[in-house]
Amino acid sequence: MLKDDIMKEQILKRMQFDNPWWVSGSIPGDYDKMKRRLYLDLFFPLVTDISLRRGVILMGPRRVGKTVMLFHTIEELLKQGVSPQKIIYLSIDTPIYNNISLEELFQLARESLKQSDAPLEGYYVFYDEIQYLKEWEVHLKSLIDSYRGVKFIASGSAAAALRMKSVESGAGRFTDFMLPPLTFNEYIHLLGLNNLIVPAKMYWDGREIDSYDTIDIDTLNRHFLNYINYGGYPEIVLSSNTHDDVSQYVRHDIVDKVMLRDLPSLYGIKDIQELNRLFVHIVYRSGEEFTYENLSQDSGIDKSTIKRYIQYFESAFLIKVVYKVTENAKKFQRITAFKIYLTNPSLRCALFSPLSASDSMFGHMVETAIYAQWIQRGNVEIHYARWKENKKDREVDMVGMNVATQKPSWAVEIKWSDRFIEQISELKPLLNFLENNKLSNTLVTTISKRFYKQMTSVGIQFIPASLYAYIVGDNTIKQRKMMIN
Repeated sequence: MLKDDIMKEQILKRMQFDNPWWVSGSIPGDYDKMKRRLYLDLFFPLVTDISLRRGVILMGPRRVGKTVMLFHTIEELLKQGVSPQKIIYLSIDTPIYNNISLEELFQLARESLKQSDAPLEGYYVFYDEIQYLKEWEVHLKSLIDSYRGVKFIASGSAAAALRMKSVESGAGRFTDFMLPPLTFNEYIHLLGLNNLIVPAKMYWDGREIDSYDTIDIDTLNRHFLNYINYGGYPEIVLSSNTHDDVSQYVRHDIVDKVMLRDLPSLYGIKDIQELNRLFVHIVYRSGEEFTYENLSQDSGIDKSTIKRYIQYFESAFLIKVVYKVTENAKKFQRITAFKIYLTNPSLRCALFSPLSASDSMFGHMVETAIYAQWIQRGNVEIHYARWKENKKDREVDMVGMNVATQKPSWAVEIKWSDRFIEQISELKPLLNFLENNKLSNTLVTTISKRFYKQMTSVGIQFIPASLYAYIVGDNTIKQRKMMIN
C-alpha cells in the first residue's frame, strides 16, 4: 500500500524514468547499441503470441543477459508498431516498489500514462527480477486471469525458485523460457566473427548434408579457448577489461549470490560453507564420473545431503547430471555412478584459473563445453556409455537417445587430439557400441583436422571440436525456430 501522496509521486516519476520510450519512442541508447542474442528470435514469438492467455517467464542463470533481452524485446515491439504507451517495464528489485503488488504497479503505471480510464487491452507489461516479490506466482496468475487483453512477461535470476513456483502455481498460465549461458555460435556472433565460418558439406548416413567449416582453424581454436575460459556471459565477452577480473565478477555476481542467497532462501540451507565446498569440488572435476560414495569421502558430507545439494545445483542451472547406459544403450535400474558437467565451462576459470589448450584438464573442459551446447535441446536425452570388457572400463563420451523410442540415435566421441584419424584402432569402444546398436555413422572431434573415413559398416566424420561446438549451437537455434514456425 502507498503511504502518502509524496511517495506516490516519487513512484510515478521512477516509472517514467524506467520507461523512456513513453516519450522518446525508443529504448535507452546503451541497450540499443548492444548486440542481440540469437535466442531473441525464439523468445519474441512467445511474447507476441496472444492466441493463448499465458504469461511468459524468462528465466536463467545470473548475468546471461535477461534484462537486456527484455529491452531488445521492447525495441522489437516498437518496431512492429506497438504504441510506446502500451509497453510498461517494471523492475521489481527497485527499492521504491517494495511491498507493492504487481497489480497495483500496473495500475500506477497506467495512471502515470494518464490512461487510468483507457480500455484494458493491448498492453505488454514486463516485470523484471520478479522473484523479489513474495508469492509472485500467485499475483501473476491472478493478473493473467483478470486482464485477458494484457500480455504479462516476467523475468528473474533466482532460476531455481522461478521454475519450481512456475510449475507449482502457474500450470496452464505460464510459458517458461530458459535463457542459457552463451553458446559458442552466439559467442562468435556477438564478437562479429562470423566471417570465420563458411558453408560446407559433411558426410552423414552415406550422403552429403549442409554444414559448416572454418577458413582459419587456429583463430577459431583461439576463440574456443577464450570461450571455455571466459565466454559464458555476454558482459565478459564484450568487455576485455572484465577478463582480468573474471574470478571476482563471476564469483561475486553469480556463484556467491546463488550460494549465499538464492539456494539457502529457497531450500532453507543452513550450512552454506558445506554447500559451497561441494560445489567447488564438482567444478574442479567437471566431466568426470562420480558416485555418491566417493563424493562423500572426498568432501566429508553425508550422501543424503550430497543428493539434495546436487538437485539444488541442477535446479539453479549451474550443473547438468548425465547418466550412463550400457554397451547396448540400456539404462541402469540402479544409479550408482554418473557424470556432472558445468552448464557453463567458464565457471571453472572463475573459481580456479584460466586453462591453456595444453593443460591436462583441458580435454574435460572441451567435453564440458560441447555438453553445454547440447543441453539446450529438448528432443533428445544425452547420456554416456560405460561398461566393462575384459575387466577394463570402456566408454563412449556422448550418446543421444531418442525420447520417443528410447533407442540411441547417435554417438559422439570427444577428443582433443588429431591422432585418432590415423589410429582408428584406439576407437574400438566407440566402434563396438555402434555395432551393438546398429548405428552406421559417428562423429569424433579433433583439434584441427577434418576428415571422413568410410569403414566396412560405419562412416566416421572427424571434425575440430571448436567447429562442432559451433555447429551444435547453430543447429539448436535452427531446430527451435522450425518448431515455432
